[in-house]
Amino acid sequence: MTRPSDIEGLYRGEGQRLWRAMLAFTGNPEVASDTVAEVFAQALRRGRELDSPERWIWRAAFKIASGEMKRMRSQAPSADSPGPPMEESTVELLDALAKLPRSQRVSVVLHHAAGYRVAEIAEILGTSAASVKVHLLRGRRRLAELLGDET
Repeated sequence: MTRPSDIEGLYRGEGQRLWRAMLAFTGNPEVASDTVAEVFAQALRRGRELDSPERWIWRAAFKIASGEMKRMRSQAPSADSPGPPMEESTVELLDALAKLPRSQRVSVVLHHAAGYRVAEIAEILGTSAASVKVHLLRGRRRLAELLGDET
């Protein structure tokens, strides 16, 4: 059973890491902020029905962010709102991440941006550690190709 204080503690402990991961996943600071706000609002509404709130929050965040990115792509282009300035290498990395298949991107983001170990990623995603390892390997290889890094 999850209490509101459990969700608040999770927000305090995971909110920044979740935001950074959503930024890496979407490449958009506004979508990252909206996703974090929405996922914790939904968690508070669901409250006691969440058995594993941390796992649920991470899974829901990727679903919410994916939906928002899909919605944004389907809209007519508009003037981009300027976000905080980013270094060129950061922009290149975010662009390369966006080109990865979703499963690879999620695994890479959870491991490298959020700092989760393979077993933890498998638990969050409800998959096997072997599957996560494959997604990480393929994602890293593809990123190296896209970024021109042969090491």
